[in-house]
Amino acid sequence: MKRKLTFVVLSLVCLVFTFSAVSLAKTQTAISKDGVAVSYSVYGKGDTALVFIPGWSCNSSVWKNQVPYFSKKYRVVTLDLAGHGKSGKERTVYSMESFGQDVAAVVKKINAQKVILIGHSMGGYVIIETAKIIPDNVIALVGIDTIQNLEEAYTPEQVVEFVKPFKADFKKTTDSFVRGMFVKGTDPKLVNEIVDMMSNASPAVGVSAMENMFSTSYVTNPPNIKTPVWCLNADLWPTNAEINRKYVTEFNLRLMPGLGHFIMLEKPDEFNKQLDEIIKEILNRSK
Repeated sequence: MKRKLTFVVLSLVCLVFTFSAVSLAKTQTAISKDGVAVSYSVYGKGDTALVFIPGWSCNSSVWKNQVPYFSKKYRVVTLDLAGHGKSGKERTVYSMESFGQDVAAVVKKINAQKVILIGHSMGGYVIIETAKIIPDNVIALVGIDTIQNLEEAYTPEQVVEFVKPFKADFKKTTDSFVRGMFVKGTDPKLVNEIVDMMSNASPAVGVSAMENMFSTSYVTNPPNIKTPVWCLNADLWPTNAEINRKYVTEFNLRLMPGLGHFIMLEKPDEFNKQLDEIIKEILNRSK
């Protein structure tokens, strides 16, 4: 009984220490290429830096379940892209390349030499752009429910039509749009939290980023990625690995079936286990 009580107390101490370390991380600022301030935080230590990039109209809080887990073994970096969260909003055009410059500025600021970029949703486009800017620092890209088909492209007319309702009523349209990213049975509280975050994002930033994201074509402008690419995706939208392998030297895919778009929040324990295995595989291959 005494041994069991001691174990419980030690477990609680470790838990408190972990969350205290996370909560005490200082928010810092890097300056992107165009002068916009990019907010970021660093947790843990290690030779390998895991840089987590959120998606469209999201902020770094989407990685709240990953920071305590991965910062035990790695240097974990979370950030808010320009126009999002605590970062500056002075930019006029929120392109994928400019977001890549945001991430590159953070990597340079912390002097990370061995980086794994982890991007959710729109963050998949961002990590591709970042790898073009700082290829010598990046050892692998990991997309989270993204990069489903590198040949997916839209005409200018299709982009205009898709974005039109967001321009008319960003909050209402985003609310409906985001609810469609979840499967039946998802925790309603979680759905509402994500909907609230995204629908209350900056309309000007959201519209600009969406226009630029859907205007990106890797058919006309191949990504030319030399580092390994992994995707940990849901099956809500199909991933065409064979098409992706036409554009990427090495493309690897893992699926978490039966989930919606925010797999890191919907099933965090399973997600962390899967991502941890991917990272170990990346590091083993890079030796």
